[in-house]
Amino acid sequence: MPASSANLGPGFDCVGMALGVWDECTVTVTQEPGLVVEVAGSGSESVPRDESHLVVRTLITAWQHLDVPVPTGLRLSATNTVPHGRGLGSSATAIVTGVAAAHALAVRGGALAGEEIDLEVVNTIAAALEGHPDNSSASVYGGATLSVTTAGSPMPRTRTVPLRLHEDIVPVVLVPDATLSTHTARSVLPEVVPLGTAAANSARTGLLVHALTAAPELLVEATTDLLHQEARRPSYPTSMALVDTLRGAGYAATISGAGPSVLVLTTHERVDGVAPLVPAGWQVLTPGVPTEGVHLV
Repeated sequence: MPASSANLGPGFDCVGMALGVWDECTVTVTQEPGLVVEVAGSGSESVPRDESHLVVRTLITAWQHLDVPVPTGLRLSATNTVPHGRGLGSSATAIVTGVAAAHALAVRGGALAGEEIDLEVVNTIAAALEGHPDNSSASVYGGATLSVTTAGSPMPRTRTVPLRLHEDIVPVVLVPDATLSTHTARSVLPEVVPLGTAAANSARTGLLVHALTAAPELLVEATTDLLHQEARRPSYPTSMALVDTLRGAGYAATISGAGPSVLVLTTHERVDGVAPLVPAGWQVLTPGVPTEGVHLV
């Protein structure tokens, strides 16, 4: 499952991009009742080893949504490389992992019809459990995605459209040591915004899609956000200062997801100019954008 960056400036809760940083997970149904959870890599020192582990919780919830019996014996073995609490979709990655594994085991065990995993089913359930479709849909499909959620029963329905990313676009991810929970980041957002602000941000989102797919030269203007980044500035002042510096130098820099990582969308010609602008203590990644998301081995 790949990491992801969401929002990409104005694309709040709807635009996401997969990043070439991967979590791997093996789920085994065992004859012996009980649960075994093994975790290595990023976050391994703090994640739980019981039923409260996010992948385990998602497995159980997904089986319930699929109307499939929950196995009495499970073994989960996870190797994480997606940084936790950095705005790179680690929670969404875990949720997509759980839903995909639950669906695949149900298909292969004969509880569901079909021969392969149904990505539309995985995408809808994952988006409903995650709460917002941008990160999860990018992890499901790979590439860049635009997602719209509509009300439905028994859960909201998510329609995701893959975006054909322009071949010259290069994402650079800047990761600080600091962490920030999504809950904390969202708690400072206003519940109401002026109509003019909403309209202007909608226009920017349309421009963002055009810039991502056809006109990279418009990325700086297209990544201007009017909804969430300024409201969150006190939550990640160092990140916003870096965004300001990069944008002042002509780079399309945004907060990645809920932060505090920073995403820069640049081109092959200009990518080498990003690192010299980054202060010491930040990790600079050029992970690429995988064209495939969740896949089973």
